[in-house]
Amino acid sequence: MTKEPEVRALMAVVDRLAERFPEEQRSVIEDVVAEEHRFLDDGPIRDYVPVLVERAARMRLTQH
Repeated sequence: MTKEPEVRALMAVVDRLAERFPEEQRSVIEDVVAEEHRFLDDGPIRDYVPVLVERAARMRLTQH
């Protein structure tokens, strides 16, 4: 996955998480997604990064 499609996918992750967690401020969700993305940003295989970021962010927001 190239950078542009990955960015679009991460924006969609934020949108889905904002719908799932309406009690959280969108800026908090964006920060969590950005942090989780940074953990995976240096990997050579990009195809599953948005899926893994969404899963990790969802778990963090559930515990929040």
